[in-house]
Amino acid sequence: MSSTPSTPPWDVRRLPRADGSVVLVTGGNAGIGYFVAEQLSATGASVVLGSRDPSKAEVAMASIRARVPDARVRAVRLDLADLSSLETTVEALDVERLDAVVHNAGVALDDPPRKATADGHELMFGTNHLGHFALTQRLMPLLSAAPTARIVTMGSFAAKTERLDLDDPQSQKDYRPKRSYGRSKLAQMYFGVELDRRLRDAGSTVASVVVHPGGALDSLTPSRPPLHARTLGTRVKTAPAALLVQGKDAGAWPAVRAVLDPAVRGGELWGPRVFGLRGEPRREPMWNHLADTAVAARLWEASCELTGLDLDAVTDWRRPQAR
Repeated sequence: MSSTPSTPPWDVRRLPRADGSVVLVTGGNAGIGYFVAEQLSATGASVVLGSRDPSKAEVAMASIRARVPDARVRAVRLDLADLSSLETTVEALDVERLDAVVHNAGVALDDPPRKATADGHELMFGTNHLGHFALTQRLMPLLSAAPTARIVTMGSFAAKTERLDLDDPQSQKDYRPKRSYGRSKLAQMYFGVELDRRLRDAGSTVASVVVHPGGALDSLTPSRPPLHARTLGTRVKTAPAALLVQGKDAGAWPAVRAVLDPAVRGGELWGPRVFGLRGEPRREPMWNHLADTAVAARLWEASCELTGLDLDAVTDWRRPQAR
């Protein structure tokens, strides 16, 4: 009696090969983005770090090469807070196709006052959401040139309890840093879900997947000197926290799976297995507020207005990039 071979279970420590693939990781020089880049480099993929700071990108690449001797990794300058610079960034990629982009880069402000991007947008909303929104439009021809490209948007567990105020998306009337950060990440996640819906309607082969890292702390993250150093004292002090949350290396796992696993589908949400906070990546039920298509459509329209894009530009791969 013959049996159908089953797909082996996903193993975060035995990733499938991705030789020949090209992946851009925004904010790939530090934090979760660094570990996404390090883990993808170990699969044979060519990884491009998008970074505002070339010197930090050099340090990150040296760290990756020290752990992955045959790593194919390079960097391009990327400043999501300056929309006019994105065309130059995409040209600097100098590739014929892009198999995936991980929208990971972001800023978080802990204290007032409110700050603005080069385009006059609130810094967290403008960088975390609007920058990636506009970058996607620039990347779409390269993504569409790949057979089955993926756009992976890194959200945040902090967004689960937030709600968007689309009458004040940039917190001009009531600015609170932690809330504004959570809402900027929620906007990213809405964008990722709505993007896949529009890509399907447009008949695109590109898929959009939303992920989040759960609770990912520096204090539980393995050392990568000089990027990050974890002392023995820190390990002892934060050991109990490991029962509930994890390090940024594990926080990278959902995004890495969303890039590599053929079983992952567009429009899905992936996060850590244990209460959405720690553990290996798994598909999660879509959060109720993220399933609100009316809010997603309003956010899309607002984002187009703020970035100067029309409603179809972000998903129309046949349209030449604006000059």
